[in-house]
Amino acid sequence: MATGDVTSSAKAKYLQIADDLAAQIRSGALEPGAPVPSETDLMARYGVASGTVRKAVAELRAAQLIETHHGRGSFVRSRPPVQRKSSDRFRRAHRKAGKAAYLAETEQSGGVPSVNVLYVGPVDASADIAERLDVEPGTKVLARKRRYFRDGIPTEEATSYMPWDIVKDIPEMFEDNPGGGGIYARLEEHNHALAEFVETVRARLATKAEASALSLSPGAPVIHLVRSAFSDSGRVVEVCDTIMAADQFVLDYRFAAKD
Repeated sequence: MATGDVTSSAKAKYLQIADDLAAQIRSGALEPGAPVPSETDLMARYGVASGTVRKAVAELRAAQLIETHHGRGSFVRSRPPVQRKSSDRFRRAHRKAGKAAYLAETEQSGGVPSVNVLYVGPVDASADIAERLDVEPGTKVLARKRRYFRDGIPTEEATSYMPWDIVKDIPEMFEDNPGGGGIYARLEEHNHALAEFVETVRARLATKAEASALSLSPGAPVIHLVRSAFSDSGRVVEVCDTIMAADQFVLDYRFAAKD
């Protein structure tokens, strides 16, 4: 239950209301999945104008405590355990055990992983992907697009791009399920041992399509991660372009201190 009594202070009224509602969410008074009281109810409860209520709700949305669905209203978000992405996920031991990176890391976070394969087939390499793969723009490459879930909640969407001359002789790469250990295991089985991964990470606001794909509120932040996988010959054998729900992940890396 809302207290309806926001302590007077120098803090803006809408922030006081947002803090009060956030406390209700964190205490469980407003449970995951529960609807946020309507604008009319909040105006009456706190004795404020509609603009103040809207700014308070926007604060909760920015904090990823609630999600808003057009025509339905706002609801308290479920808060699954944060999933850590670290260098450990690419250990060869995981691949040998038949676990692709996402399966390994999701299980370590205590979640139940699942994946929807959205597309597997040829595409023309964009300028950015072509540069990373060291091919000409427009060159045919294999694309594998997937949407990943933890406990039924969409957490990230990733597209892998691989040189056609490498994958054309690996039939499993064209299947929805490439087999135990994922595509990296198949590459290594065909004499493309992986030596290094290089990742570029940036944060930004989700596009409309990304927000829809990951069930995010409009304007929610995402992590945009692009990874290049290098074989022991020095060639980039895969580029993975990934969009991640920012509130669901922690990026946790280990760096060597020696030269």
